[in-house]
Amino acid sequence: MALGRRQPTEQSFWVTTASLPRSPGHPFYERLNGLLSDMDFDRKVEALWAPFYAENGRDSIPPGVVYRMLFVGYFEGITSQRGIAWRCSDSLSLRAFLGLGIEGKVPDHSSLTKIRQRIPAKIDQQVFQLVLEEAAKRGLLKGKTVAVDATMLEANAAMKAIVLRETGEDWNEFLTRLYREERGDDDDDDSDPPSANELRRFDKQRGKKGKKKVSNDTWKSPSDPDSRIAKLKDGRTHLAYKAEHVVDLDTELILAARVLHATEADSATFLGSVEAAQANLEAANCDVEIREAVADKGYHKAEVLAEARAAGLRTYVPEPRVQGGKRRWAKKPPEWKDAVYANRRRVRGERSKRLQRQRSERVERSFAHTCETGGGRRAWLRGLENVDRRHLTQALARNLSLIVRHLFGVGTPRGLQGGEGLVAAGIALLLSVLAAMRRVFGEGLVAFATANEAPASGTRYHATWPTTAGGHSNMVSRACFSTGC
Repeated sequence: MALGRRQPTEQSFWVTTASLPRSPGHPFYERLNGLLSDMDFDRKVEALWAPFYAENGRDSIPPGVVYRMLFVGYFEGITSQRGIAWRCSDSLSLRAFLGLGIEGKVPDHSSLTKIRQRIPAKIDQQVFQLVLEEAAKRGLLKGKTVAVDATMLEANAAMKAIVLRETGEDWNEFLTRLYREERGDDDDDDSDPPSANELRRFDKQRGKKGKKKVSNDTWKSPSDPDSRIAKLKDGRTHLAYKAEHVVDLDTELILAARVLHATEADSATFLGSVEAAQANLEAANCDVEIREAVADKGYHKAEVLAEARAAGLRTYVPEPRVQGGKRRWAKKPPEWKDAVYANRRRVRGERSKRLQRQRSERVERSFAHTCETGGGRRAWLRGLENVDRRHLTQALARNLSLIVRHLFGVGTPRGLQGGEGLVAAGIALLLSVLAAMRRVFGEGLVAFATANEAPASGTRYHATWPTTAGGHSNMVSRACFSTGC
């Protein structure tokens, strides 16, 4: 056989449709499309978008295509809209998932931005409630006991670009003014500006003296004014937002996902998030009332616990240590004291410990999926409303994955790979057990099949153990697997 060499090719002027490449489709995305078809997702979303479009004119991008592209961003872990558009253009299976085919054009990333500016935020909330309604129909929504927790999202803005709120000076201009004030120089004299090294040394000295502080009251980001200076989970100080989830502890569904200013205290947003979750349950036609809420000690505040108790909500919030070891209730309403003591009694019980373990596992898992593997830890959009809508779509995709997992046993595209690996490991274990049986029970051929027929998936397994001259068997000599493809 001669060596094949790569030759320069020329594009054909005419190409028949039958000659175009076809994708067999991705099994996970085919099942996800089946779920969306069963719940009539496209027709319902089109009805929500219809009031914001004219009756005549060129057809817009279908709403189902837009949401499917955002779902691809979650399932493939793609953070930016540019990356989502490129990935959908590059993959034949994703084109099939979008319903475009080889001849269709994938929407540009700028189209996603234009559509987000046209459609109000309340529509995304209604789409989120559609998925919750589908979960309730399939018995996946309990909603009686919820857990609340928050994490930080990195904003699409740099600390180096922050400016003073009053004067608009950036960091270097601010340091230069302080440097000249300390030396007694004239601020208007630009003949001898300080060098970059001098400014760095001066800034370092200010840090040693405890004067190097950056406050949200005096500094802001000119590119993203809604972002706030905060400390991220990895310890870095960065401009950020706060994402808060309310999760059903029984089913792990996200009942509410809100993005707030990073400086808002957990205790200040606790009841608002629970109320948002209850509103979503009611909009999803789920006749369930939230009765219990579990949170960490950052959410503990006497006034908030009293308001929750007045609303009929049982709280399980650990109490932080107080200086002096004892709380003082002078000049405070008696309702605050009663709510704190009732919460303290519940926290000391075994049920509270079990709920706290579930909270630390399941709420953190929702953040891991939406922020880490889902690519939502860093926001590529700017503005509180835009970041909130993007994160809500991540939570929507997370809930869809839980429904798909309930129906088919796999909740992500990569989960199929893990399932195949698990099946292969089980087959290898079964072969080793049969080899041990062969050594124990004597000579002969050990073969197995599933009811002497191929399984529903078309898979057949067969193994043989040859014997040596002494009658002893070797390890597994041959394993033949037929996938049925």
